Amino acid sequence: MNRLSLILAASFLSFPAHPQSGQEEPRYIDNRSTATDVVRSFYNAINRHEYLRAWSYFHEPERPDLESFIKGYADTASVRLEIGNEGSEGAAGTVYWTVPVAIEATHGNGTSASFAGCYTLSQSNPAVQATPPFQPIGIRKGEIRGASGPLEDILPSSCQEN
Repeated sequence: MNRLSLILAASFLSFPAHPQSGQEEPRYIDNRSTATDVVRSFYNAINRHEYLRAWSYFHEPERPDLESFIKGYADTASVRLEIGNEGSEGAAGTVYWTVPVAIEATHGNGTSASFAGCYTLSQSNPAVQATPPFQPIGIRKGEIRGASGPLEDILPSSCQEN
Protein backbone atom coordinates (compact mmCIF):
# COMPACT_ATOMS: atom_id res chain seq x y z
CA MET A 1 0.00 0.00 0.00
CA ASN A 2 1.49 3.37 -0.90
CA ARG A 3 1.87 6.27 1.50
CA LEU A 4 -1.11 8.28 0.09
CA SER A 5 -3.42 5.27 0.53
CA LEU A 6 -2.32 4.93 4.16
CA ILE A 7 -2.99 8.62 4.81
CA LEU A 8 -6.44 8.39 3.21
CA ALA A 9 -7.28 5.25 5.18
CA ALA A 10 -6.18 6.92 8.41
CA SER A 11 -8.34 9.96 7.68
CA PHE A 12 -11.40 7.74 7.31
CA LEU A 13 -10.60 6.08 10.62
CA SER A 14 -10.21 9.45 12.32
CA PHE A 15 -13.62 10.73 11.20
CA PRO A 16 -16.05 7.81 11.14
CA ALA A 17 -19.43 8.25 9.54
CA HIS A 18 -22.37 8.91 11.82
CA PRO A 19 -24.16 5.55 12.14
CA GLN A 20 -27.62 6.78 11.10
CA SER A 21 -27.05 9.79 8.88
CA GLY A 22 -23.81 8.99 7.06
CA GLN A 23 -22.51 12.43 8.12
CA GLU A 24 -19.23 12.93 9.93
CA GLU A 25 -19.53 11.84 13.54
CA PRO A 26 -19.14 14.64 16.13
CA ARG A 27 -15.79 14.64 17.92
CA TYR A 28 -15.76 12.94 21.32
CA ILE A 29 -16.27 15.28 24.30
CA ASP A 30 -16.18 14.05 27.90
CA ASN A 31 -15.65 17.02 30.20
CA ARG A 32 -16.94 16.93 33.76
CA SER A 33 -15.25 20.14 34.94
CA THR A 34 -18.41 22.28 35.16
CA ALA A 35 -22.13 21.60 35.16
CA THR A 36 -22.41 23.16 31.70
CA ASP A 37 -19.61 20.90 30.43
CA VAL A 38 -21.42 17.83 31.81
CA VAL A 39 -24.60 18.77 29.94
CA ARG A 40 -22.60 19.37 26.73
CA SER A 41 -20.86 16.02 27.19
CA PHE A 42 -24.21 14.30 27.82
CA TYR A 43 -25.61 15.56 24.51
CA ASN A 44 -22.34 14.78 22.74
CA ALA A 45 -22.80 11.17 23.84
CA ILE A 46 -26.41 11.24 22.58
CA ASN A 47 -25.26 12.63 19.22
CA ARG A 48 -22.64 9.89 18.96
CA HIS A 49 -25.20 7.23 19.98
CA GLU A 50 -23.06 6.34 23.00
CA TYR A 51 -26.00 5.79 25.31
CA LEU A 52 -24.13 4.02 28.12
CA ARG A 53 -21.80 7.04 28.31
CA ALA A 54 -24.77 9.45 28.26
CA TRP A 55 -26.46 7.45 31.03
CA SER A 56 -23.25 7.58 33.10
CA TYR A 57 -23.57 11.37 33.51
CA PHE A 58 -26.46 10.81 35.93
CA HIS A 59 -25.75 10.39 39.65
CA GLU A 60 -26.04 6.77 40.75
CA PRO A 61 -29.26 7.00 42.77
CA GLU A 62 -30.99 9.14 40.14
CA ARG A 63 -29.97 7.14 37.07
CA PRO A 64 -32.92 6.02 34.99
CA ASP A 65 -33.27 2.39 34.00
CA LEU A 66 -30.60 1.85 31.32
CA GLU A 67 -32.77 -0.18 28.96
CA SER A 68 -35.60 2.39 29.05
CA PHE A 69 -33.10 5.22 28.68
CA ILE A 70 -31.63 3.67 25.53
CA LYS A 71 -35.08 2.95 24.06
CA GLY A 72 -36.00 6.61 24.64
CA TYR A 73 -33.35 7.65 22.10
CA ALA A 74 -33.96 4.84 19.57
CA ASP A 75 -35.36 7.24 16.93
CA THR A 76 -32.98 10.16 17.64
CA ALA A 77 -30.63 10.79 14.72
CA SER A 78 -29.07 13.96 16.17
CA VAL A 79 -29.56 16.71 18.73
CA ARG A 80 -28.81 20.41 18.48
CA LEU A 81 -28.27 22.10 21.86
CA GLU A 82 -28.35 25.66 23.18
CA ILE A 83 -27.22 26.22 26.79
CA GLY A 84 -27.99 29.20 28.99
CA ASN A 85 -26.13 30.55 32.01
CA GLU A 86 -25.73 28.05 34.82
CA GLY A 87 -26.70 28.98 38.35
CA SER A 88 -25.22 27.49 41.52
CA GLU A 89 -25.66 27.26 45.26
CA GLY A 90 -23.98 25.29 48.01
CA ALA A 91 -25.56 23.32 50.82
CA ALA A 92 -23.89 21.20 53.53
CA GLY A 93 -20.77 20.27 51.54
CA THR A 94 -22.56 19.79 48.23
CA VAL A 95 -22.79 22.25 45.34
CA TYR A 96 -25.92 22.26 43.17
CA TRP A 97 -26.12 23.75 39.70
CA THR A 98 -28.98 24.45 37.33
CA VAL A 99 -28.40 24.58 33.58
CA PRO A 100 -31.11 25.91 31.22
CA VAL A 101 -31.26 24.21 27.82
CA ALA A 102 -33.10 24.28 24.51
CA ILE A 103 -32.90 21.21 22.30
CA GLU A 104 -33.86 20.33 18.76
CA ALA A 105 -33.98 16.55 18.29
CA THR A 106 -33.98 15.24 14.73
CA HIS A 107 -35.60 11.84 14.26
CA GLY A 108 -34.43 9.12 11.91
CA ASN A 109 -37.13 10.10 9.38
CA GLY A 110 -35.88 13.70 9.24
CA THR A 111 -38.63 15.32 11.33
CA SER A 112 -37.66 17.26 14.42
CA ALA A 113 -39.05 18.27 17.79
CA SER A 114 -37.95 21.03 20.15
CA PHE A 115 -37.70 20.94 23.92
CA ALA A 116 -36.70 23.38 26.65
CA GLY A 117 -36.11 23.22 30.36
CA CYS A 118 -33.45 22.76 33.00
CA TYR A 119 -31.03 20.21 34.35
CA THR A 120 -30.09 20.07 38.03
CA LEU A 121 -26.61 18.75 38.77
CA SER A 122 -24.58 18.35 41.94
CA GLN A 123 -21.28 17.28 43.41
CA SER A 124 -20.10 16.63 46.94
CA ASN A 125 -17.05 18.68 47.85
CA PRO A 126 -14.12 16.85 46.20
CA ALA A 127 -11.86 17.55 49.20
CA VAL A 128 -14.11 15.56 51.56
CA GLN A 129 -14.74 12.57 49.29
CA ALA A 130 -12.72 9.89 51.09
CA THR A 131 -13.96 6.57 49.71
CA PRO A 132 -13.92 5.32 46.13
CA PRO A 133 -15.26 5.74 43.63
CA PHE A 134 -14.79 9.49 43.23
CA GLN A 135 -18.07 11.17 42.34
CA PRO A 136 -17.71 13.90 39.68
CA ILE A 137 -20.40 16.45 38.86
CA GLY A 138 -23.50 14.51 37.85
CA ILE A 139 -27.04 15.09 36.66
CA ARG A 140 -29.67 14.81 39.40
CA LYS A 141 -32.69 15.50 37.21
CA GLY A 142 -33.84 16.98 33.96
CA GLU A 143 -37.11 18.85 33.60
CA ILE A 144 -37.50 19.17 29.84
CA ARG A 145 -40.80 19.87 28.04
CA GLY A 146 -41.88 20.16 24.44
CA ALA A 147 -41.57 23.67 23.03
CA SER A 148 -41.90 25.45 19.70
CA GLY A 149 -39.86 28.15 18.07
CA PRO A 150 -36.20 28.84 17.40
CA LEU A 151 -33.85 27.50 20.08
CA GLU A 152 -32.68 31.01 20.99
CA ASP A 153 -36.29 31.99 21.74
CA ILE A 154 -37.26 28.92 23.77
CA LEU A 155 -34.06 28.81 25.88
CA PRO A 156 -34.98 29.74 29.47
CA SER A 157 -32.98 32.73 30.71
CA SER A 158 -32.62 30.95 34.06
CA CYS A 159 -33.96 27.89 35.81
CA GLN A 160 -35.79 29.91 38.45
CA GLU A 161 -38.48 30.73 35.85
CA ASN A 162 -38.76 27.12 34.70
